[in-house]
Amino acid sequence: MPGKRTDVVVIGSGVIGASVALELARRGWQVTVVDKAGGAGHGSTSASSAVVRFNFSTAAGVATAWEAHFGWRSWTEHLGRDVGPLARYVRCGMAMLDVDVAPRSVYLPLFQNAGIPFEEWTSADLSERILGIDVGRYWPPKRIDDDEFWAETETTLGAVYTPDAGFVNDPQLAAQNLAAAARAHGAEFRFHTSVRGIERAHGRVTAVTLADGSRIPCGVVVNAAGPWSTRINELASVGSDFTVGCRPLRQEVAHVAAPAGFGADNRAGICVADMDLGIYLRGEAGGGLLVGGTEPECDPLQWVDDPDAVTAHPTTAVFEAQVTRAARRLPALEIPNRARGVVGVYDVADDWTPIYDRTELDGFYVAMGTSGNQFKNAPVVGKFLAAIIEQTENGVDHDERPVRFVGEHTGLAIDLSAFSRKRPRGTENSGTVLG
Repeated sequence: MPGKRTDVVVIGSGVIGASVALELARRGWQVTVVDKAGGAGHGSTSASSAVVRFNFSTAAGVATAWEAHFGWRSWTEHLGRDVGPLARYVRCGMAMLDVDVAPRSVYLPLFQNAGIPFEEWTSADLSERILGIDVGRYWPPKRIDDDEFWAETETTLGAVYTPDAGFVNDPQLAAQNLAAAARAHGAEFRFHTSVRGIERAHGRVTAVTLADGSRIPCGVVVNAAGPWSTRINELASVGSDFTVGCRPLRQEVAHVAAPAGFGADNRAGICVADMDLGIYLRGEAGGGLLVGGTEPECDPLQWVDDPDAVTAHPTTAVFEAQVTRAARRLPALEIPNRARGVVGVYDVADDWTPIYDRTELDGFYVAMGTSGNQFKNAPVVGKFLAAIIEQTENGVDHDERPVRFVGEHTGLAIDLSAFSRKRPRGTENSGTVLG
C-alpha cells in the first residue's frame, strides 16, 4: 500500500524522539513520527524521575548536561511556540554524597572547566543543609536482609552541592510540549502505529513499513524507540559494528511522603544522589518524595526480553529495599506497608552512555541507550542528531570527522564521538548510571 513520502521518519515519541523531531522540523525537514503508544511521552519518559544533574564522569557528559539545563530553565524560549500548559523546571539543587566509585576528584575539574557552580560540603555542612540526614558512610550498598546493612558506622561523608540542579515536574508533559512545538513546524505524529520493517535499496534506507501493511517512503530514519530500539535495529539489519549494546531494563521508583522538614514552605527539598546506599531522592512540591535505585551490585538487575510483557505494578521487595535505604539516610522517613510508585522499562547501554550516531546503513540513525540518565539532556539531544544527520547527509563521514557541537548557551564544544556506536568501552565513563 503506497504512503505519503516524508524526508525523515522518527521512530518513538518519547522526550528524545520528540526533541529530534522538533530540531529537524525547525531546520526544514519534513518529519513523520510513529509510535506504538497512544501519545507522546507514554513510554519510558512517563516513568522518568526527570532529575536534572551535572554529575557525569566525562567532559562530554558534564558539558551536555550543563548545556541542556539552560533549555529547561528557559523552556518557553526553547520551544519557540505557544503550546499550551508547560512542564516546569524546579531548581532545588542536588547534593552528590561522597562515594569512592565516583570521587570528587573525577568530576570537580569537569565542573570547573564547564563553569558549573558548586559547593563542597563537609559532613557538618550536610547535616545543616538537609535537616535530619544521617551522614554515616555505609559503602558498599547492602541488601536490607544483610545484618551488615544495620551495622553502625563511625565514619561520615560530605557532599558536593550544585545549586542549579533540579527536576522537571511533569516528564510526560515535557515530551508533549516538544511534540506540539514540532507539529507547529509541520511535523506529523502517528500514534498507535507499530513498525514492521525497514526497507532498503543499494545500502540506503528507502521506507518504513507498518503493521497495518502501509509504508512511509523516506530517505532518513531515526531510531528513538527506547526499550524497543534494539528490535528496530534488527529490523534494519544494523548493529554489526556496534561496540556497545543496549538492553531493556525494568525499573521501579518508589513514591512516599517526605519526612517533616525535608522541604521548607511546601517546596521540594534538595535532591540527593546517594550511591553510598544505592539510592537517589527527589522531592516534590507538597511533600512527596521519589526514591529510585542506582543499580548497586547487591541488587539483581531486572533485564527483560519483552518490554511489552513487563508488569506495571511496583513490587513489595523492591519498594521495601529502596525505601528502607532511604530511611537509613533520613531516619524520620516512615516506611508504608503498601508499595506505591512507578514502573518503567529503560533502554540501557552496556556502559550507561547513550549512542547518538549514524549506522552502517546509510540514512539510518540512532538515539538509543538513553534511559536512566538522558531525560535531562533532551533539549540538546535533538540538536545533536540534527547536526549528525545534516553533516552526514551532506557527505561528511561522521565516523572519520565526528561532529563538534558548540552549545549556544554555554559555548562549550562537545565532541560527539563520545556517543559513538564504535567507542572504546570502559575507558572513560564510570560504567554506572552516572555515565
